[in-house]
Amino acid sequence: MAQYYEVHPRNPQRRALNQAAEILRSDGLVVYPTDSCFALGCRVGNKDGLERIRTIRKLDQHHHFTLVCRNFSELGQLVNINNATFRAVKATTPGSYTFILPATKEVPRRLLHPKKKTIGVRIPDHVTAQALLDTLDEPLLSSTLLLPDQQEPMTNGWDIKQRLDREVDAVIDSGDCGTEPTTVVDFSEDEPEIARYGAGDPTPFE
Repeated sequence: MAQYYEVHPRNPQRRALNQAAEILRSDGLVVYPTDSCFALGCRVGNKDGLERIRTIRKLDQHHHFTLVCRNFSELGQLVNINNATFRAVKATTPGSYTFILPATKEVPRRLLHPKKKTIGVRIPDHVTAQALLDTLDEPLLSSTLLLPDQQEPMTNGWDIKQRLDREVDAVIDSGDCGTEPTTVVDFSEDEPEIARYGAGDPTPFE
């Protein structure tokens, strides 16, 4: 059964975050809130966690996973980014955006898009997500919690716990975080392309 942690939205309890981080370090899979829906998350090196996410969401091999980072310094270790892209991404982070960029050698090959060798990266503007990342002290491999039989992501943490009780190891709940996923901006070619319109304002990239 999954552990359930209900935390304060502006001051999440340190004890709950420490326990969730230990579950992640033990190669567990957690559900946690972000600034654009709940997300499934595990450590970047957790092969089993990756396959569990694929199974829960019924994802194919071409799905772009996202590495969720605390800050720009952490993000810069995972992707190759030129000066123009740096300025564009920097101006809109933290926020409800996912950026598709060429991955560095720090990223395991199994996480990359098989043809483009790219990865999604983002820095969330959400107190609990940032607190969890800070406690874990490393990025999270993540995917929006959108189940294959549903049109919109789930918004209630306790409902998620009941639905996925035997499929995840923990649920962190700090209240409703919406149903709109991130805006995805693809920087893998010469010009940015909006691959998905979502919670982040697309105007800077149009």
